[in-house]
Amino acid sequence: MKRKQFVVIGLGRFGVSVTKTLIGNGHEVLAIDIDEHKVQEISTDASYAVQIDATDEVALEQLGIHKYSHAIVGIGEDLQASILITLLLKEMEVEKITAKAKDEHHGKVLTKIGADQVIFPERDMGRRLGNLIGSNHLVDYLELSDDYHVEEILVQKGMSHWKIEDLEVNRKYGCTIVAIKDRKQNIDISPKQDRVLREGDILILIGKPKSIQKMQKDYDKTVK
Repeated sequence: MKRKQFVVIGLGRFGVSVTKTLIGNGHEVLAIDIDEHKVQEISTDASYAVQIDATDEVALEQLGIHKYSHAIVGIGEDLQASILITLLLKEMEVEKITAKAKDEHHGKVLTKIGADQVIFPERDMGRRLGNLIGSNHLVDYLELSDDYHVEEILVQKGMSHWKIEDLEVNRKYGCTIVAIKDRKQNIDISPKQDRVLREGDILILIGKPKSIQKMQKDYDKTVK
């Protein structure tokens, strides 16, 4: 894996989590915050940790921010600082900018001023939790886009001994089972249609959100 250089601005829980994950994946990270205490706490994890006011253009230039391929703005509460920093990074021609947004309005502004990617951690986590606890069989899911999700669905007792072809997920819902993971974590990629399901298996499928939701409702009725 190619080692990349990132700058993370704002060391709240989100910024610290991003920093540690990137470092753990072998990348170089410059961590920045206006709070000296937060900088000290991350200094043993980040490649470099600097205490500056990131709304100060001169301070950013002195750090050579333009040399970094990807900047993550993890400031969500201080909207003015978040917007100004994103704008400065854009003017400095940072190759890619990912910014954390507090709400939809904040996100629209960040997009308009040049953020390449806007994320909503609180909203997305709430949606994720709601989906997980609201389903009897959903193990995990990933939003590939607004149009497609990848979901992991637990095979319960009522579905055991069925064959994949019995589910008819493609014909009925336009979804595709891309893999099956058994209890021992063995993964069968592109399983055959005559593969027999066992209780505890996990179906990994891809499809449109509404189609998967319809499948989940029908699945719930079947396994009861």
